[in-house]
Amino acid sequence: MDGSRGDGRKPLYGLVAAYLVSEAGTAMSAVAIPWLVLVTTGSAAETGIVGFAQMAPYVTLQAIAGPVVDRVGLRRTFLIGNSVAAVIMCAIPALHATGQLNLAALAGLVAVAGAVRGVADCATAPLVPMTADLGGVPYERATGIYSGANRTALLVGMPTAGALIAAIGAAGVVLIDGVTFAAGVLILATFVPASVGRAQPTATTITLRSYAADLAEGLRFLRADRLLLALALSAALSNLLDQALISVLLPVWAHDRVHRAIAIGLVGGVLGIGLLGGVMAAAWLGPRLPRRMIYAVGQFVAASPPFFALAAWASLAPVLPLMLVCGVAGGVLNPISGAVMYERIPAQLQARVLGAVKASAWVGIPFGSLFGGLLAETTGLTAALVTSGSLMLLITLAPFVFPSWRGLDRQPALAAAAAESAQAEAQAEAQAQAQAQAQAQATADAPRAAARDAPATSQGAAST
Repeated sequence: MDGSRGDGRKPLYGLVAAYLVSEAGTAMSAVAIPWLVLVTTGSAAETGIVGFAQMAPYVTLQAIAGPVVDRVGLRRTFLIGNSVAAVIMCAIPALHATGQLNLAALAGLVAVAGAVRGVADCATAPLVPMTADLGGVPYERATGIYSGANRTALLVGMPTAGALIAAIGAAGVVLIDGVTFAAGVLILATFVPASVGRAQPTATTITLRSYAADLAEGLRFLRADRLLLALALSAALSNLLDQALISVLLPVWAHDRVHRAIAIGLVGGVLGIGLLGGVMAAAWLGPRLPRRMIYAVGQFVAASPPFFALAAWASLAPVLPLMLVCGVAGGVLNPISGAVMYERIPAQLQARVLGAVKASAWVGIPFGSLFGGLLAETTGLTAALVTSGSLMLLITLAPFVFPSWRGLDRQPALAAAAAESAQAEAQAEAQAQAQAQAQAQATADAPRAAARDAPATSQGAAST
């Protein structure tokens, strides 16, 4: 029995391994591509253009690719998307070596890579519950392992990229990123069987109308489930403020108060270690812990204290231990929210709904830097930190106050009923729209039908 269970868990471990390898490469290229632009052009503005070119299609496709993923199949989408990304990322150093890589070419290549990665990642998250079910792994544990792979990839990939750039250059690191995408494809194809994540048997040939209807169905489901909507909204707002902290307020703090650039790396590294520890703790202990209380307390401890700590202190000694605690507390959030989403969203809607949730969570990130910069410029660093921290504190009070957050607790019957109700509401609205369209079409066709019948009636009258 143990051997059978171990074999059943191989697809989940294979998925996590493929995700870890490809995400580590992505973390490396997140350092290497901006550096490549800077050493080539010396322009921070052009570096920003390339970064936007990569992220904009990635976030957009995360939100809208669900109907396509349903028809292609989850596993096949992952394999195709990452294979295309591997080719594109390997083309960048090849063009650089031949002197043909200008800004327009680089922006175009990373935009296409971001688009196909967005589609592929839209298929990755729904594979987690499917592979977890094969091995009998609780969703909290499976989500924790999956999130831990992401944290590990960031912790390993970014420092490794910094060391490798000095040794082989930024273009060489981008080539390694392309190789990691290919390795991820090979790992997933080997360990995740073709029967997992097949295209939905009821899926029809995609048309613009059917695509829009499927996309709307996923969005209606998200809108009808108050807990999922609350999770998406909370993530969007907190990510906006986190981005303001990481991209603007923390660097300004390190520059103006600590006067050492290494402070940014130390704070980020300690926070990342804490996050990884929290994720792994939640992965193994999560199935036995009360979800709502752990999530609420974890978010309360993790989210706002970093802002207030930087506002209060001008040295690393008190800040680093606090960041470690905040990281551990924040690490428990994703395994819980991920498990809840997998339980509440029907399997046939997961690609669409999870893609919309992730895109919603990321939508504030591009604006976080603008918000942080404007706030710090107009009010000063301390006021910006206190204001952002206060806003974050308000967000963390939601699970304690609003009844919809009670759905975080394990209530299988209620969760199933909520999912069925949300799905029924989405289907009812879709049917109502279809009936309205049919009635409108019938109304439009009535004059033409009357016109066709009129000659026949006149002819009949004449004959009589």
